[in-house]
Amino acid sequence: MTNREQLHRDGYVLLRGAIPAEWLGDLRAVFNAGVKPSADWPVPRGMDWRHSLLDLDPKVQALCRLPQMLAAVGELIGERFFLAQVEGREPLAGGGHQQLHRDLSAQRPGDMVNALAYFDDYGAENGATRIVPASHRPEPAAPPFDFNDESRSLQLSGCAGDILVFDADLVHAGSLNASGARRRSLLISYFAESLYASHLETASLRGIRMDTCGRFDPADFALAEPRKKTLDLSVG
Repeated sequence: MTNREQLHRDGYVLLRGAIPAEWLGDLRAVFNAGVKPSADWPVPRGMDWRHSLLDLDPKVQALCRLPQMLAAVGELIGERFFLAQVEGREPLAGGGHQQLHRDLSAQRPGDMVNALAYFDDYGAENGATRIVPASHRPEPAAPPFDFNDESRSLQLSGCAGDILVFDADLVHAGSLNASGARRRSLLISYFAESLYASHLETASLRGIRMDTCGRFDPADFALAEPRKKTLDLSVG
């Protein structure tokens, strides 16, 4: 099975070590400097999370354009797309738990893709993401997904510098940060070009300051095949 086939089957890819190691110190500093309390955002944010406003930072913008990440995004969206949003998120000690959910595509399956770029080592103890592989395209006759059923969920773990790319319809959730260890990350959203008008209608409410006019064409990015080490589909 090729990486392309596995990506579409599972609905996600975990890019191990995708962020250059020499960037991490600067990215953590940008995250820390951009933290704002819930009341300072256009719409209040969850109180058990730390949120960072950092979408104008050049290194953050460069991260959002890493070729191996854009290749995975382009493969999932399958048409011209744009970078819609990026913000920093970190579960506070004793917080961060979410019920399994889907973020949901807007107009057609696959028109929205998310990425989580990790600035710290992550695992069950500090609130890492849970996912349900292959849950983004249920069979037509399948019963509705039971979001209280964790039997198929996988707890991700890995190192600072990893990036998770996933279809917005993939069932996923944040976990409880029981240890209180730092788990800074970027939440990045990419939308199909057809969603641009609706994106602009809510951009200010989401605290988006960056220019979102740029476009990416999937044909410009080649998805790595299994012999390459840029795409690691394991979740260990």
